[in-house]
Amino acid sequence: MIEEIAAGATLTGKVKGQARRAMTAALAIRATVLMGVLPDADYGEVMAAVLGDLVLVPWHRPYQVPTGKVLSTWRTALGPAPLAGLQARLPAAVGAEHLDHDYRAVRAGDSGHELRLGAIDGPVTRVPDTPANREAFGSTGTADDSAPYPQVRDLLASDAATRGALAVVSGPSGGAKAEAGQALLDTMLAACPQIFTAGRVWVLDRNFPGADRVARMLATGTHVLIRVKSDIALPPIGGFLPDGSYYSYLAGGPAAARWCLKVRVVEYLVDVGGQHTAEMFCLLTDLYDHVAYPAGQLAAACAWRWAGSETALKEAKSAITGAGPSTGPIFRSATPELIAQEHAAWICGTELIRALARAAARQAAPARKGRLAGHKVQPRQISFTSARRAALASIRSGAATASLPGPMAEALHHDTLRALGKRRIVIDRHRHRDRKTKARQAFPGAGCGITTRTAIARVDVCTPVPA
Repeated sequence: MIEEIAAGATLTGKVKGQARRAMTAALAIRATVLMGVLPDADYGEVMAAVLGDLVLVPWHRPYQVPTGKVLSTWRTALGPAPLAGLQARLPAAVGAEHLDHDYRAVRAGDSGHELRLGAIDGPVTRVPDTPANREAFGSTGTADDSAPYPQVRDLLASDAATRGALAVVSGPSGGAKAEAGQALLDTMLAACPQIFTAGRVWVLDRNFPGADRVARMLATGTHVLIRVKSDIALPPIGGFLPDGSYYSYLAGGPAAARWCLKVRVVEYLVDVGGQHTAEMFCLLTDLYDHVAYPAGQLAAACAWRWAGSETALKEAKSAITGAGPSTGPIFRSATPELIAQEHAAWICGTELIRALARAAARQAAPARKGRLAGHKVQPRQISFTSARRAALASIRSGAATASLPGPMAEALHHDTLRALGKRRIVIDRHRHRDRKTKARQAFPGAGCGITTRTAIARVDVCTPVPA
């Protein structure tokens, strides 16, 4: 796939791609993808990692690893289009794989009515604070765009059981969170209609509801399970259903032509160790059949938004933690064009790592003892960090080289999956605590107006004051 995309790439700037070179468009694409999951490496280290032990082979012509400056030049010459093309192909492959394999780890619907569970949510990710980046992406948290770093806003639609991305759309971060997220959802509905199928129910958080938008989602044939805010009126229609849920409606349209969308409402409290949570949860759905989709089952399915979205986003951001000019997750590119390229490479890199974890789970043998004894290994049991390390080790050793003989490549791949399949984490521990940090921040936050002074420090030795 990368070779095909590279063949159609148009190079600009200082690179024409006509002379025989140590660098190619395909190698630049691979290096950029690797850069998206190798945050602690500079360009030179990325090139050394992507070529790995292949540089030790006694080639017919002497070969030297391209320098970091070479990769920088080729990134600019490639532009964002090739990586965007690669990113566009990956979600389709992920979706096809999920149709071929039943990864479901939670039931959404009784026997004969089961639906696959998906989660839709989105983060913001910081980018270097350059004038071009700030103008293109804006920032959140302040009304005057004075946040320390600009940010890119994403919206990911993922499979809740595997955390695999089925669709990704991105845009500027400026403006209110709810409005920006809703705009990206509208973009996803228009650009990725193939993921909104009748066999899937999507779990969304409180920032997205609205009768017009929910109606557009339902018009695709898909189903929704949306947590709503406390200030949204949901008047009951008739009495309570046997499972405690009830029918209601959302009002939509302009004031002169209001219309109503029928929904089913599930309200519930959560008890943790005999202690009730401080709020009541309220969900709305288009799944009207309380027998096929009991309220308790839908309430349990809503909790998978954390596993499908929140955990998935944290795992993905761990791959770029410390990559840029600040601690924490941040991109490293200084221009919007290269941010778009790096962002696409990051999405591709993380999804390839998840694909490796899913393959390892399919091959892994079930546990022989414990509460999961005899059960099929789930992809979320495979550590994302271990999968990333296994992928990097394969690349550095040359085990992932496409030109290797077929039997050798297959054997090396099998060995990688077998070792990774043993790197499991404990799931479903049911641990709960307040959303508070245990670590104190060393320094207070700084806005974008913080200045750096460049001057030689002068030392004044303290002496007694003359009498």
